[in-house]
Formats: sequence, structure tokens, C-alpha cells
Amino acid sequence: MLKDNIDSISRELPEGVKLVAVSKFHPVEAIMEAYDAGQRRFGENRPQEFEMKVKAMQEKYGIPRNELEWHFIGHLQTNKLKMVLPYADLVQSVDSMHLLEAVEEWGKANSKVINVLLELHIGAEETKQGFVEEEILGILFDAEKYTHVRFCGMMGMATHTDDDEDIRADFTRISTFYSYLRDLFPDLDSFRELSIGMSGDWRIAVEYGATMVRIGTAIFGQ
Repeated sequence: MLKDNIDSISRELPEGVKLVAVSKFHPVEAIMEAYDAGQRRFGENRPQEFEMKVKAMQEKYGIPRNELEWHFIGHLQTNKLKMVLPYADLVQSVDSMHLLEAVEEWGKANSKVINVLLELHIGAEETKQGFVEEEILGILFDAEKYTHVRFCGMMGMATHTDDDEDIRADFTRISTFYSYLRDLFPDLDSFRELSIGMSGDWRIAVEYGATMVRIGTAIFGQ
């Protein structure tokens, strides 16, 4: 069934749109099943679980580290960086200046450049994390000062609703801003990812230029 889910979604995704299988709360065995089905890109949102699964896939199943691409997609506290940054191929959820500065400092101390997406707060919920547009503009105007961070694009979550028009309004906002930034900073070669869309709205996200969708429930179940 899991293979069927991955194959079905992959057939629908346009060429060039990356599928991040969100394996949070599911056992390592489910990740291995997805791996056997051909999936190579996984997302987790809790630091301890993220670190454990990265190590388990290598140590328990013998999967070479470079065969998998690990994304951290949740809110990351600065005291948990050591559980995430040594392993993450992409941190999708940099959502505050405090976190960005801490990632830069960790990268400098550990001689590693960290790939990140800047999270734009686009949903209506007050609890959502993220920057406003002006903050992201300020960061990218100063991008050269972050010598151990590579800005790879933006991430956002639409309002949790069944109203497609509200979702489309959210995706329009982030997609328009993303295009504006791409035009404004043509020399920022790495800034080319737009991570929007989850199990309930990924088809809409693709219409608005998503280069990456984060799908959990539709692959692994509840």
C-alpha cells in the first residue's frame, strides 16, 4: 500500500517537483518500506526522532548516508541544533532571526555550510511560526554576511482549512513574493526552492509553483 501511495503521488507530480515523504511519528521500518519503494527524500519535525532515524537507517539497515536526503521541517529550538545540523541536507523551517543567527554560529564552529529555507508566515493561525516579508527582504539584502548559511528558497504552510479559496490566497501570496525575490536577487543562485503543499493541498500548491511538496499522511497514513 505504501508503495502504491508513493507511486500514485509521483505520477501526478510534474517533472522537477520534489516529493518529501514526511515520516514523523512513523517507525523506521516505514521509512525502510518507503526506501524499498524508491523514495529517497524524507522529512522529520522533532530533533530527537530525526537524529535517531538518520542513524538507524545507516546502522540498522546499512543504507549509505549519501543515498538519502534528510529534511528538517519543524520548529527548531537553538538548544537542539546538534541533533539536526550534523545530518540535515536541508533545514526547511528557519523561522526567526534568533534561529538564523544560531545556525550561522553553529556552521562557523563546525566548518559546515547549512542549506536552509526561510519560512514565511502565510497561514491565518497565530500559532504558526515564520518571518514576515520585510524580514526576509532584510535577510537577503545581507545574505553575504551569512558565510555558513546557504539560502535555498522559501517554505510556507497554508491556513488549515477546507476552503480552497483561502488556500489559494495563501499560496498566491507566497508564490508572488518568491518570484519577486528571485527577480530582485538574480545573483543568489541557490535561491530556487519553494516548499509549499502537504497531504491535503499539494495539488493546489503545484499550481502555484511549488518545487517541493511535504507529504506524510497520504503516504504513511494517520
